[in-house]
Amino acid sequence: MQQIIEAAWDNRELLSEKSTVQAIEQVIEALDKGKLRVAEPKADGTWQVNEWVKKAVVLYFPIRQMETIEVGPFEFHDKMALKRNYKDLGVRVVPHAIARYGAYLASGVIMMPSYINIGAFVDSGTMVDTWATVGSCAQIGKDVHLSGGVGIGGVLEPLQAAPVIIEDGAFIGSRCIVVEGVRVGKEAVLGANVVLTKSTKIIDVTGPTPTEMNGYVPERSVVIPGSYTKEFAAGAYQVPCALIIGQRKASTDLKTSLNDALREHNVAV
Repeated sequence: MQQIIEAAWDNRELLSEKSTVQAIEQVIEALDKGKLRVAEPKADGTWQVNEWVKKAVVLYFPIRQMETIEVGPFEFHDKMALKRNYKDLGVRVVPHAIARYGAYLASGVIMMPSYINIGAFVDSGTMVDTWATVGSCAQIGKDVHLSGGVGIGGVLEPLQAAPVIIEDGAFIGSRCIVVEGVRVGKEAVLGANVVLTKSTKIIDVTGPTPTEMNGYVPERSVVIPGSYTKEFAAGAYQVPCALIIGQRKASTDLKTSLNDALREHNVAV
């Protein structure tokens, strides 16, 4: 399948061939069932991006035709089918939650009224809370809580770009935005309204001197919104950043530590 996808990526005329269409559809089916992933964890803790799988997702759009989709009294007009058979999948879906076909939802996932796009991977025990969105190809681990209004960015192009990755046990507070391939480590806690892009400064202020990083929140970190002063031609202004203010305590029970980790630092959940 990979060879066929790579060939079609370089020559779009191949999209008219039956074998190419079948290969693309097989990749999307494998994504939908969790047999393939756009990105997958490696033994050393890093992640591998499967660019050819992302190419298949991009190529899936031009081979689809617009159609009307009726769901009870609701009507949609789109190229992509909606995910189905939630009961058999063991997924709880509260109206008006929507997931596109080609997104993988493991058994035990809970979708409050929310949206999950094609190519995304959402592992078991995760809650996608009210009006949260999981963008195309985003990777969400086990037992993650995406709180109300969270925006997890999608990424299809550039192909070499890593998707947003939220690792196991992380808690993403209300109205947080995580985009541009940022990775949030296991059991990390983001307080409400934290915004993380690839260029956002993530500053660890727990030690005697600040430590800066970009694109990655270390495991078990407790993070809140912050700002720092930056000089511009017109003067000095405050620029948003994220502050690591502590660590989740191992002694705190996992089920309650998501909120308690923030309350210990007097931070809004």
